[in-house]
Amino acid sequence: MMIDQIIAFNKDFVAQKGYEKYLTSKYPEKKLAVLSCMDTRLTELLPAALGLKNGDAKMIKNAGGLVISPFDSAMRSIIVAIYELGVEEIMVVAHSQCGACHMNYDHFHHEMIARGVKDETLDTIRKCGIDLDQWLEGFKDTPASVRKTVETIKGHPLVPRDIVVRGFIIDSSTGELEEIAD
Repeated sequence: MMIDQIIAFNKDFVAQKGYEKYLTSKYPEKKLAVLSCMDTRLTELLPAALGLKNGDAKMIKNAGGLVISPFDSAMRSIIVAIYELGVEEIMVVAHSQCGACHMNYDHFHHEMIARGVKDETLDTIRKCGIDLDQWLEGFKDTPASVRKTVETIKGHPLVPRDIVVRGFIIDSSTGELEEIAD
């Protein structure tokens, strides 16, 4: 199993003090937070393309690099980064060829049923007020999605007006950034 292999690697990593080159404080040195997609292509490319090293910025990742609700976990992380960790600037960084562009509930519904989730369970979730169609919906227009997330952050009642928030799309292959205007 992969997790067992990771645990074995970790024991060696700690024993050999591999962590020493990563030591830093919890405070981002550049007072920056980056909200981006969890896409595996960005794991090393994004910080490299932005010139960030360990300790420079708070990296917040989710499917699509989105704030889908003013009180979702991405927004919570941003609020904590501002008030607890001294963040003054926020970059929203979407990317080319994002899988979230094609997400929709119908696909997930089919996959969930195939993996044993019952329609009754989905009905119960809906009765609790969760709109699964909206919650699992992706986006069709990446620049518009970035603008919406930037606007949600800027307009949030708990985000101070002096916080800089800007949106970008990074090329998943080259790392080239394109700024998305308001």
